[in-house]
Amino acid sequence: MIAVFTLQFRGRGTQISPERRRATTTATSQLHRTRLTATGVEATVEMLEGVETATLEAEIELRGDGSFVESGRICYGAAGSVTFTTAGHGVRGPSAIPGRVAGAVIWQVVGGDGRFAGATGYITSNFSVDENGDVVDHHVAQLIIPDESPRAGRATTL
Repeated sequence: MIAVFTLQFRGRGTQISPERRRATTTATSQLHRTRLTATGVEATVEMLEGVETATLEAEIELRGDGSFVESGRICYGAAGSVTFTTAGHGVRGPSAIPGRVAGAVIWQVVGGDGRFAGATGYITSNFSVDENGDVVDHHVAQLIIPDESPRAGRATTL
């Protein structure tokens, strides 16, 4: 089965040492909408009632050139979790908002358990962090789960 989904995570990053950080963020059920119009792009994230919470815990190693590598785990509630490492390196730098850093990274899924046992694939992360360590992180995941077949045009349940 190929599962594609997106989540907005929010939480906090903390400094462990000058070159190491730890991030802990969470996401609940969400509905993402994008509408292209003649005047621009309208995008909304609607938080939905849900019984499960996804939790990300990661360690980040910063490099002097603005790049970084990261590894961690995302637990998707009772469904299971995936572990990941950076594919190559992530990038970060100043944003248009003073005091806020923006960046992106691609994570390679290297393991999983529960419904995610044997999963492979990639997750892209586009994030921003303010001077207080508050993180807003948008994930787009494409996970390939063994022993299932895709169901075109139908919702994927993991």
